[in-house]
Amino acid sequence: MVKGTRVPDSDMRSRFRWFCFACGFEAWLLLAAAGLARLFHQPILAQVQWSARDAVLGSLAVLPLFGLFWWTLRSARGPLVAVREFLEARVRPLFASWSLAELAVLSLLAGVSEEILFRGVIQGGLTKPLGQPLAILAASLIFGACHPLTRAYFAIATGIGAFMSALWLLTGNLLTPIVTHALYDFVALAYFLRRRRSN
Repeated sequence: MVKGTRVPDSDMRSRFRWFCFACGFEAWLLLAAAGLARLFHQPILAQVQWSARDAVLGSLAVLPLFGLFWWTLRSARGPLVAVREFLEARVRPLFASWSLAELAVLSLLAGVSEEILFRGVIQGGLTKPLGQPLAILAASLIFGACHPLTRAYFAIATGIGAFMSALWLLTGNLLTPIVTHALYDFVALAYFLRRRRSN
């Protein structure tokens, strides 16, 4: 948005509605996680403990993910071009007018709700009946299937899900993938929305 330009009231109302919808959806995922946690007899809050070390590790783990995102935006390979074109056509118009604060709130909600749901509840709940490798595979595939922007992005999201699972296994603390997920969403969205439009 150009400094000094007044945003029409209708655009502001539309942005606010989308912001509320997106935040409400992430909150609904958290409620779904709570329901599934009872079904799986899987505690949620016990899996998240404050640890400065794990938070720092989660912050550093953003670097390879952002490197992958940066490469995706610049790659000339067919499948990744399709991802970039989708982002330009669908994501940029939807989020272009959002403030950094709005992006931060949504990113934080996504990190908390999605990591508790996919890692803490689904992966954690399936580990006992399926074993750890299959539980990680199942949680990662479901995570990828919930991000079906393109076939290539499904594969990328599935890989990111497995990466988040590895972070949880490494620390035994869901805080680590929560920090990574939230920070990655924020940095990737903020960077993408403020970079030059692809040619």
